Amino acid sequence: MLWSGWGDPALARELPSGVRALLRDFLGVRAPDVPAVGLEEVRLPPVALPEPLLGALAGVVGSAYVLTSHEARVRHTRGKSTPDLLRMRAGDGSAAPDAVVLPGSHEEVAELLRVCSAERVAVIPFGGGTSVVGGLTASGSGFTGVIALDLGRLDRLLSVDQESLVASFEPGVRAPEAERLLAAHGLTLGHFPQSFEYATLGGFAAARSSGQASAGYGRFDDMVVGLTVATPTGTLDLGRAPKSAAGPDLRQLVLGSEGAFGVITSLRLRVRRAPGERRYEGWRFGTFAEGTAAVRALAQEGPLPTVLRLSDETETMIGLAKPDAIGSGGSGCLLIAGYESTPASGSTPASGSTSASGSAPGWGSAAARQAAAAAVLARLGGEPLGAEPGEAWEHGRFSAPYLRDSLLGAGATVETLETAGFWANLPRLYDAVRLALAGALGSPLVMCHISHVYETGASLYFTVVVAQEGDPVAQWEHAKEAANAAIVAAGGTISHHHGVGREHRDAYAAEVGPVGVSILQAVKARLDPAGILNPGALIPPTTPPPAA
Repeated sequence: MLWSGWGDPALARELPSGVRALLRDFLGVRAPDVPAVGLEEVRLPPVALPEPLLGALAGVVGSAYVLTSHEARVRHTRGKSTPDLLRMRAGDGSAAPDAVVLPGSHEEVAELLRVCSAERVAVIPFGGGTSVVGGLTASGSGFTGVIALDLGRLDRLLSVDQESLVASFEPGVRAPEAERLLAAHGLTLGHFPQSFEYATLGGFAAARSSGQASAGYGRFDDMVVGLTVATPTGTLDLGRAPKSAAGPDLRQLVLGSEGAFGVITSLRLRVRRAPGERRYEGWRFGTFAEGTAAVRALAQEGPLPTVLRLSDETETMIGLAKPDAIGSGGSGCLLIAGYESTPASGSTPASGSTSASGSAPGWGSAAARQAAAAAVLARLGGEPLGAEPGEAWEHGRFSAPYLRDSLLGAGATVETLETAGFWANLPRLYDAVRLALAGALGSPLVMCHISHVYETGASLYFTVVVAQEGDPVAQWEHAKEAANAAIVAAGGTISHHHGVGREHRDAYAAEVGPVGVSILQAVKARLDPAGILNPGALIPPTTPPPAA
């Protein structure tokens, strides 16, 4: 993973000259005055942890798994948000951990948390490092030091239950490896977010990830049927049945908790039979409102494709649904749909497979579902574009973060943000965010697509491009604050699948209200009394009562 950008450095690419010209002429983008620094030039604070304490950590995991080298610390500094990358490219490593510690078992994680709690060492759980909301920014204030708890050694498939369709994994398994391991059993998770190539299963659970095939497979938190969590006060082992009425579901405390309550050390996940066929296609609608109505019809009445995505007019014009061919878009609004048949043997629907939610374990023939969906889309004004747009999206669907790196290098600030709302409120939410971004940034390019749908509503995923001015980090933080306020005021959720981290913490407090905040603080105090776990992320700080 590139320390100052996304993914494999060998896959980085230059922007075509035509795109550079458009950025210059329409947005005023100019190349940065100062080039990005090299890894060895990143400025790091001295290691704060004393040698005896480093020795105690090594006594738990072995000296080979306590790293304090310059490179190890740089590679575990921050996540992959645009502010994170801008700071790293400028050589600002002030948030670096003092050490990187790699445990090899649940028992080692539990012991590390005991030691760190006793010695007041902050612990930042680290999976794939793909957080885009400040979820990995170390906050060492008031602590002896900070460690990044890298879970990469916990990378095994523990068991497969073919009868129950449940697989148990350790949290450090990366998504492509999970798919490879499951494929040997004829199975799949079906979870393919844009971070797929680098993110881990534990990270998916901790951030409530949602994949590009969520219409068919559901969100990742829908897949978690059980998990084991190490906390400073003991171990949680949750989930012994598909559903239960035995009180509140404590799994929900861990899902989306971003390492603030404990460290996930194993997951039991619902899996599916691997599909026998995948088909993708494109449709064009005249307006975003018309396309949204068609998407809603599929979500509420069926048949629901496995993949369903609708770009607005601006995103369609730019061609963002095809990152490998940016600038090649057209008019109207592009809808991408994907269909699968499961199990691999064929076309016979499983019992209950006609649900519009796509949640049944078998969906029948991909061709039959495609034809039925096509009838709905055509009836509501859609123009079929054939397989090419869908196949182009499928080929380039993990490429967009590389495009961001190229744009940053050219002098443009580019970032994404997302929200979700009920269908009736979606137009208001869409307008509110776009107006807030325009007010904060002047004349940005704002694109949007619907990427995850439900019977009751959908997500909105925005991409923003603007010329860098002055301090680009401050420029974006001002815009993000305005967008967050607009989302809260318009009745949307502050995050559909990116999580809370530090960037959304204050807006999250407004969303759940003071009673909700007090519940989070109480859970934190019980499970992590020393407050060592990812301090500053997710949990709003305790505020003193007003003066009498």
